Amino acid sequence: MSATLIAVAVALVLGHMAPSLAASVRHFGWYRDWLRWLDSRFPEGSFWRGRWGLAIALVPPLLLVSLFQLALHDALFGLASLIFGVAVLFYAWGPRDLDVDVDAVADAPDPVARRDAATSLWPEGGMPAVLDGGSLVEAVFRNAQHRWFGVLFWFLVAGPAGALLYRLVALSAEGEASHALPNETREGARFFFAILDWPVAQLMTLALALVGNFDTVLGAWRDAGGASFDVTRTFLGAVARASVNCELADEAADYADDVGGMEAGEAGFAPPPPVPMFTGEVPELRDAMSLVWRSLLVWLAVMALFVIAGWVA
Repeated sequence: MSATLIAVAVALVLGHMAPSLAASVRHFGWYRDWLRWLDSRFPEGSFWRGRWGLAIALVPPLLLVSLFQLALHDALFGLASLIFGVAVLFYAWGPRDLDVDVDAVADAPDPVARRDAATSLWPEGGMPAVLDGGSLVEAVFRNAQHRWFGVLFWFLVAGPAGALLYRLVALSAEGEASHALPNETREGARFFFAILDWPVAQLMTLALALVGNFDTVLGAWRDAGGASFDVTRTFLGAVARASVNCELADEAADYADDVGGMEAGEAGFAPPPPVPMFTGEVPELRDAMSLVWRSLLVWLAVMALFVIAGWVA
């Protein structure tokens, strides 16, 4: 677990300190070409063109990564395995920087530029970007789940192979690689992606409950079907909306209390208006990114506690 925590920390730092390196490394054109090659080799009615045909594409790269991980396990006192884990996690992370994309939306000078910037938060070839606050909040959390938390969770569960599995399935379900899949295979990839996402969404909801209003999160989670084992129920967006609305309401109440206190106790001295972290007309973005970062810190803190407990034991 300590090596896992180190790998996560290094991958996070590299992603934020070296964005040009991340942009130059995180390319998955080889995977798209691999899917197209497979599609040209299998006829109609074959396993490849069925619901679980994606397994044919996933097994070779995942097996290769697993074999490398096993081979490096004891090399150089575990250092080689750690470096390999950092490299795979860094490669599977993202692939775009969420902070940069959200800042681009918030800092857009006009609605047209904002809509263009928001397209990076919506899946390629899916529905067009929607600019209302609630939709943008859902988009931020959906991207946080697919770019950060999903990769992190499956890296914790299955090591480098788990991180790569999540990224390849995500590309097959809603990325550019999905266009190279037969319709039935693509639907199977989306269902498999929903299976991988379900525990991630549950743990993100728990983190939101810890960093936000617990009762609000719990109520939204229940109303959206989060207590169900149906992996196709997308409840995280509703939970995110409720959390951000609660944050905004609390901020408005605090500001109203400050104004009332100043008017009552210090007549003639009006408090300055709050300075927003983001420009533009979508204040929900500020709170959405704040909650995403606080949730990620909760995940890292829990990992650190496991490490400390292991060392103590």
